Amino acid sequence: MPRIVVLGCAGSGKSHLARRLGAQLGVPVYSLDDIWQPEWSAEMTPAFRDTLARLHAADAWISDGNFAAVSFDIRMPRATLVVWLERPKWLCRWRAVTRVLRGDTFHRLRKLPEVLAFIANFDRLNRPRIEALRLQNAPDVPVVRLRSEDEIATFLRSQ
Repeated sequence: MPRIVVLGCAGSGKSHLARRLGAQLGVPVYSLDDIWQPEWSAEMTPAFRDTLARLHAADAWISDGNFAAVSFDIRMPRATLVVWLERPKWLCRWRAVTRVLRGDTFHRLRKLPEVLAFIANFDRLNRPRIEALRLQNAPDVPVVRLRSEDEIATFLRSQ
């Protein structure tokens, strides 16, 4: 049974790919951004981890989101595949901006500068940390790196 972790920069399309893959494979999708509530503080980390441990104990799942420091020891050892979305920064920025402007997301407008800074610094700051924790927790789990829509489509067809 597949247990796939989808990683990538904000705006790279992690949730979109995870939903498509989950529907195609008929397995549940766990979006860490949906589980971690914006109003939570660091004190809620144990509850977050408990939820992740319960969900990721299942035989099959797709898990999208990074949250490396607080989740990789739970998710990575059980994963059968890691999918890294390595999309261009301009696309990630565009998606972050358009996501804020769509529908009932006014509250996210305040966070837009923070998200854009995160995207700008992702390869320098976050990617190395995420990659180090991935290797620490699941060095033998295969990794697929997807950079383009064509590569994503090919990957989906192969599943």
